[in-house]
Amino acid sequence: MKHAKTTWKNIRRSPYQAIAAILITTLTFLAVSYFTFILVGSSKVVSYFESKPQVTAFFKDEAKSEDIDTLKNQFDKSANVASTKFVSKEEALKIYKEQNKNDPLLLDLVSAEILPASLEVSAKEVEDLQSIADTLKSSTIVSEVVFQKDVVSTLISWTGAIRKIGIGLIAIMGLVSVFIIVTITGIKISQKKEDIEIMRLIGATNWHIRWPFILEGIFYGIVGAFIGWGLASASLLYASPYLASFLQGIPIFPIPLGFYIILLTGELLLSIILGAFSSFIAVFRYLK
Repeated sequence: MKHAKTTWKNIRRSPYQAIAAILITTLTFLAVSYFTFILVGSSKVVSYFESKPQVTAFFKDEAKSEDIDTLKNQFDKSANVASTKFVSKEEALKIYKEQNKNDPLLLDLVSAEILPASLEVSAKEVEDLQSIADTLKSSTIVSEVVFQKDVVSTLISWTGAIRKIGIGLIAIMGLVSVFIIVTITGIKISQKKEDIEIMRLIGATNWHIRWPFILEGIFYGIVGAFIGWGLASASLLYASPYLASFLQGIPIFPIPLGFYIILLTGELLLSIILGAFSSFIAVFRYLK
């Protein structure tokens, strides 16, 4: 308790230094929060597409209805196919309008004539997607084939890139946070050099002198983590309706409260380690 009072007194006496340390740790944990949101969200999107094996074939404009029916019947009889669904140009326009109902400009630019009819083929197993896609691609009335394997591969590639960028950014921000806390703690130790010498003369141990500085670093980390988590969580909650509309059909939102609590707990533990580590470096360097 005595160390905590001394720590708080040190923080109050140099508020600008405290604000600088808290600001940089806030930015660090803001990056950690956003990186976690993106990583978890992208993994859920990948899992969603992997759990729904489906191939979509877009037909050429000159494709005849009887040829389309023949192709559809061919897949209806296949043992690897769970179901098929034909989407006409008019139905494609309805889907497009529903997805972009809040953007009148996009609605005015599109008509049924420019949208292709398509056939959605759902496979029983993910492994069957390639053979179904190859069969559709060989058809003379099909212009393009899209299936989850392509989407999943792209998402995995993006997720890998995001992971590398995120880890690099967090590592840089973490090092900057350590440097700032070490510098601020070193300045404070220098400012209290005479007080520290007096404390040593009256019998104070090294750890008695060090603890307030270590607790101060932990304080910066915890406050920065809480603010960073709060800002990131608030912005995600605000953007959730827009993201849910964009990711129609993919069950990511609403995000359960437990996820936010787990993330906060993890960041607070990380902040304690970061703050304590930074302070340890400073006190062992300047308090020998």
